[in-house]
Amino acid sequence: MPEPQPIWTPGPEAAGSRIVAFAREASTLTGQDLSAYADLQRWSATELEAFWSLVWSTFGVRSTTPVEQVLTGRELPGARWFTETTLSYVEHALRGDRDRRAVVEVDESGHEHATTIGELRAEVASVAAALRGLGVQPGDRVIGYLPNTRVSVVAFLATASLGAIWSACGQDYGPSAAADRFGQLRPTVLVSADGYTYGGTTHDRRAAVAELAAALPTLTAVLVADVVGAGHPLVAGVPVQDWGQVLAQPAELVILDVAFDHPLWVLFSSGTTGKPKGIVHGHGGILLAHLAALGLNLDLGGGDTFFWYTTTNWMMWNLNVGGLLLGAAVVLYDGSPAHPGPDALWEVVERLGVTVFGVSPGFLLAGEKAGLTPGTEHDLTALRTLGVTGSALHGSAFPWVRDHVGQRVQVVSTSGGTDVAVGFVGSAPTLPVVAGEIAAAALGVALDAFGPHGESLRDAVGELVVTAPMPSMPVFFWDDPDGSRYREAYFETYPGVWRHGDWITLTSRGTVVVHGRSDSTLNRNGVRLGSADIYDVVERFPEVRESLVIGAEMPDGSYWMPLFLVLEDGVELDDDLRGRIVEALKRDASPRHVPQEMVVVDAIPHTRTGKKLEVPVKRVLQGADPATALSLGAVDDPTLIEQFVRMGAERRAR
Repeated sequence: MPEPQPIWTPGPEAAGSRIVAFAREASTLTGQDLSAYADLQRWSATELEAFWSLVWSTFGVRSTTPVEQVLTGRELPGARWFTETTLSYVEHALRGDRDRRAVVEVDESGHEHATTIGELRAEVASVAAALRGLGVQPGDRVIGYLPNTRVSVVAFLATASLGAIWSACGQDYGPSAAADRFGQLRPTVLVSADGYTYGGTTHDRRAAVAELAAALPTLTAVLVADVVGAGHPLVAGVPVQDWGQVLAQPAELVILDVAFDHPLWVLFSSGTTGKPKGIVHGHGGILLAHLAALGLNLDLGGGDTFFWYTTTNWMMWNLNVGGLLLGAAVVLYDGSPAHPGPDALWEVVERLGVTVFGVSPGFLLAGEKAGLTPGTEHDLTALRTLGVTGSALHGSAFPWVRDHVGQRVQVVSTSGGTDVAVGFVGSAPTLPVVAGEIAAAALGVALDAFGPHGESLRDAVGELVVTAPMPSMPVFFWDDPDGSRYREAYFETYPGVWRHGDWITLTSRGTVVVHGRSDSTLNRNGVRLGSADIYDVVERFPEVRESLVIGAEMPDGSYWMPLFLVLEDGVELDDDLRGRIVEALKRDASPRHVPQEMVVVDAIPHTRTGKKLEVPVKRVLQGADPATALSLGAVDDPTLIEQFVRMGAERRAR
């Protein structure tokens, strides 16, 4: 079979990228020729101490104690990084010229506000002093119930500067869903806003803030920022402080150095299969991982403007803020990506001169279906990299970007997880791009694809595994004193090896194809199929807005594989459309990918970070009680679950 041809190849500018200089330094250090990415990646994933030491020196990481030991043990779990070393993420995020642009806030109305590093330092100092005055100590938890504005960044950095632990979610979470997460942490201070705006509608969240505060008995104070002009909530029994008044009190910035693995933040799993798990990451691990991922694989640096469309619910918010570590200006957009029009984000990219822009596959697919031509309608000459993550990227998106965004814009499809707050696979400015594939394993990641008996696979579907430690693997899970939940989550299937839960094909060329979550695997007559392969075909149809496929083992021993379709307004699922979908699946996937039936539904339920609820829907169709099959507060529209409860009951009755 002939090798697929790249849709994008590096230009001469790649020779000036940081990864080329890094490879040159690594070659000198080792006496090997590591100029080819595959060789550099292999070295980075095997010679862990040498690679991460070079990352440390390349980016000028500063610690108050000398580095004595890079890695203690290589076992998983249990390996420890840079023991006896103390540092702070915050120092590295706030270093540099005080007059350089650090954060740019943008809202749906087009209003923007830029903050310099000097101004950001001053605001962090004021908030840190206020938190210290409220009794916040190292290890205490400060939580944010916030939209994606500068308040969230300042509150996070102020918390971390004290050695306290940050956790946040957006205000689209209901108070009970937020309390499911934050209640586990027993927080001291809540930082919130009076509301947010989305799709042109202002949402007053004062009552939700008060309800959340009432559900958290350990709170000693609430700080409230004026975002929509609604005023302060009435919180019973807990003093409320005004964010603006806190910022008006100047203070000296004091940053506490902490142990390398001292908790920085707690990110939560989606909670779609039970109580959300609190995933704890450390200062040093996140610092190094984000420097490598952003500085080497994405070539982000000073002079760049970095904009990943996200909310405070998603780990991409944390990665976006990580742009500060590289000296980039970080864009915070609060609002709908499609308001006031479908090109709202492209307008921001043009106006701010964004150089690295990140979105979801769904955003690109919507633009393709809508017939947008962003490269014609907007000046996107500054844009060099379009990052895409959240789910598998449709193959059709690659030529659409080339033809309608820009021929020299590199599509960087990546896949990782909240679990490590970084990507396992991605690209580099020196790598070609093949449509439908991810270019390579990320630097520092010992990636493999395993079969059911732990055998390494090439050019075949297997489990995504990582066979060596990464600095940003969780320090621990919250409320998991013996580590049993942590081990169960990743290490039970292949002892000593991290199993992530994705189906991938690792090709003999080193590229990667992600087929979807392995815990929602489709199994037709013993053949394992990835749901992403079906979505890639079905959601190209202009009549189909979205789809969801489930493979469910039913109580009577039968196997049911329905395809749920959300159709565009005015479209009906007639024999013609049904037949064209079947033929496309047979042609572009395989006959096994054809579902047993197609069912039209009003909408598909998602997590609040936009991921389809495949596993919970499967369990509900099989008869599980929704109250135990998932955390309804983690669903973007919990009422959508009822339609699957009803269909499952009807199917089982038949």
